[in-house]
Amino acid sequence: QVQLVESGGGLVQTGDSLRLSCVASSSGRTFMGWFRQAPGKEREFVAAISWSGSRTYYADSVKGRFTISRDNAKNTMYLQMSSLKPEDTAVYSCAAGATSGSYYLSGSYLYWGQGTQVTVSS
Repeated sequence: QVQLVESGGGLVQTGDSLRLSCVASSSGRTFMGWFRQAPGKEREFVAAISWSGSRTYYADSVKGRFTISRDNAKNTMYLQMSSLKPEDTAVYSCAAGATSGSYYLSGSYLYWGQGTQVTVSS
């Protein structure tokens, strides 16, 4: 069992930046990812990263604005968010345990954090 704890969420203004962190209780040679869920909407894929960090994937809506990274020595994954927009407002959750072929599907991940709220005001 892997426990994930996110941090770094908050209230920011349009155009601001924010960095989310996700600390895992143990390491695993699997993909990790970020998902988000806005009120009244389904959970959606944001970004994913391979164990080595050599492969990263992004949703079109965040490509060029968000950067995913990981530090395996610290069992920590990050999501650097820039040029934030009101439509980025959501609860952001980190996930671990997916295989490379289905990194964009929430059902592929075995472990989930509790989520951290990101609110972008206009």
